Amino acid sequence: MTTLGNMPRNDTTKLTVEELSEKQAKAEHARLAAEIAEHDRRYYQDDAPAVSDAEYDALRRRYGAIEARFPRLRSAESLTRHVGAAPSARFAKVRHAVPMLSLDNAFAEDDVRDFVGRIRRFLRLADDEEVVFSAEPKIDGLSMSLRYEDGALVTGATRGDGSVGEDVTANVKTLEDIPKRLKGKTIPAVCEVRGEVYMTKQAFLALNKRQAESGGQVFANPRNAAAGSLRQKDPSITASRPLGFFAYAWGEMGALPADTQSGMIEWFASCGFKTNPLTKICRSVEGLLAFHHEIELQRGSLDYDIDGVVYKVDRLDWQERLGFVSRSPRWAIAHKFPAEKATTVVRDIEIQVGRTGTLTPVAKLEPVTVGGVVVQNATLHNEEEIKRLDVRQGDIVTIQRAGDVIPQVLGVVVEKRPRDARPYKFPTKCPCPLHSDVVRETIAGGAEGARTHCTGEFACPYQALGHLEHFVSRRAFDIDGLGEKQIAFFYEQEWIEEPADIFTLRERNGKLRLKDGGKKTRIEDIEGFGEISVRNLFNAIEARREIPLERFIYALGIRHVGETTAVALARGYGSWTAFHDACGKLAAGDDETRQEMDALDQIGDTVIDSLRDYFAEAHNRRRVERLAAQVRILDAEKPRAESAIAGKTVVFTGTLEKMTRDEAKASAERLGAKVAGSVSRKTDYVVAGPGAGSKLGKAKEFGVKILSEDEWLKLAR
Repeated sequence: MTTLGNMPRNDTTKLTVEELSEKQAKAEHARLAAEIAEHDRRYYQDDAPAVSDAEYDALRRRYGAIEARFPRLRSAESLTRHVGAAPSARFAKVRHAVPMLSLDNAFAEDDVRDFVGRIRRFLRLADDEEVVFSAEPKIDGLSMSLRYEDGALVTGATRGDGSVGEDVTANVKTLEDIPKRLKGKTIPAVCEVRGEVYMTKQAFLALNKRQAESGGQVFANPRNAAAGSLRQKDPSITASRPLGFFAYAWGEMGALPADTQSGMIEWFASCGFKTNPLTKICRSVEGLLAFHHEIELQRGSLDYDIDGVVYKVDRLDWQERLGFVSRSPRWAIAHKFPAEKATTVVRDIEIQVGRTGTLTPVAKLEPVTVGGVVVQNATLHNEEEIKRLDVRQGDIVTIQRAGDVIPQVLGVVVEKRPRDARPYKFPTKCPCPLHSDVVRETIAGGAEGARTHCTGEFACPYQALGHLEHFVSRRAFDIDGLGEKQIAFFYEQEWIEEPADIFTLRERNGKLRLKDGGKKTRIEDIEGFGEISVRNLFNAIEARREIPLERFIYALGIRHVGETTAVALARGYGSWTAFHDACGKLAAGDDETRQEMDALDQIGDTVIDSLRDYFAEAHNRRRVERLAAQVRILDAEKPRAESAIAGKTVVFTGTLEKMTRDEAKASAERLGAKVAGSVSRKTDYVVAGPGAGSKLGKAKEFGVKILSEDEWLKLAR
């Protein structure tokens, strides 16, 4: 743990890509990959983005720039080769016959000029040869692929990861804008129509009002509302939501009924689809930029959200010649709009405490409309951001909803500051009833300096409730019927105060007392519950008494231990007993255990310190042991019994010539080996290629068996 003033000397996030060494670039590339993957998951699977489009685009641009400067970092698993996120397990999967790729972005006029110039050079066009573009508003909704066979709608699928999406056929059939059968006589036998599902702003505001009144989910913006409405298990819920659809692209087609992009759009309309009436033909860069400006001026008056304009080469034969690069077509680009802004007054600055105890300051604003949405709160991120902006109560501030997601404060209108405004003092105590001390810790590879968090852990009610919500979440124990509302109610009544209490709820039912007094009661007798829902809840709890090790570790909610880290720990230790014992030794200060854990792939000091601190607290250990007594924790997946390297620990060093490092790692793990990042006395093999450095020396020092790449491939067959 690090206090303010003891910041890391090598914060790669503060360096430009040109300033990074190869070692720093590798670390920064890995950090960005993990951060972008998490944002993709929240956006595509949870419909709950945590950053603005502008912030996300900045991460993607930096990631791509690093790969451009250090090409060896680009692998088959590189995010520049993939789109979106894996489809949710809630829906059946649909493999797209033609991948649903994403578009590169342009943010400035020069980016658009470069785009057009690249097209002309690729096609080797004469200076006087015209390139015609189809330009259309970029709808901020949910991408959808609709497959028709013999004119009838047979499948509706989300984008997913670009290759595999979610089957939402029953839901899309409830949308009025999507024809169940195509009109016309020249319909190809197979026809995949693609476009965007969206919700109008008026419909969004009305839906949120109804949701708030009924205690349902309130959505952040129309895009989230559209995605959440479409990705329902019950199609009747989708049918009750006012969703629209614009058609603008296609996948597999038995035959193309037109030879231009604009001709295809006209054909979609003739088949019964809505197409965007603002779509326009442009014949020059100046025409594209003028159209972008024109649409930007109309943005506020449109009843649906857009975040830019898309330009596509109109001739389909040229699209075919231009083809694709990585995850994007060469013949199309999205010209994004700058973030929308407004000014308002800071009424107050409040501290919110998250699940892991992080204290986040939030500006409580005089309500202001930005991009058709009323904004009343804006994140101030942390103490450093407040100091940087010098935000004070009573200040007039400029805010933006970059990408229409999370409002943020851009700056203060200092000349209009009230005379009595005083600098904000960040609290040294948690606002929870315990008023626990707060401590500062650096964020490993983070861009925002240091976080402040409460030391109360489960004893802090803000964290206890957050821990419980995390525990029952989809990627942890995934208990149906035990959502945020139910958890909050049970916690408030003191019926569930820690995870183990969930598994004793059934036996205590009928002996429970409401906090405001009264006789013993049953949950099913409380308003809002019922016999069937409570029976289903108890059955869902019982179904989770058996859980894989990696999910159990993740469900504990230990700071810095996310899904990927939990999987690495589960694979590294194999069983709960082995992992629990290691954490106990770690908490006791055993250096050998620390070195063994540090040798595991993807596990470093930040995670190790977090595990040590967690298991050093007696109340945490007791809660974990009570929970473990209630469930059966399954060992990590067993390796193939016939594999010669099953259970062995291997370290790769130097340059591999017949496979990438990622391929080697994946292959070893499939055969049951543990891939470590450093050499220890417990390492079984070091696979050394040309350029092997200090790891090779360590292997010789410890007497570890050293293999060439060919020897490894022979052993790992």
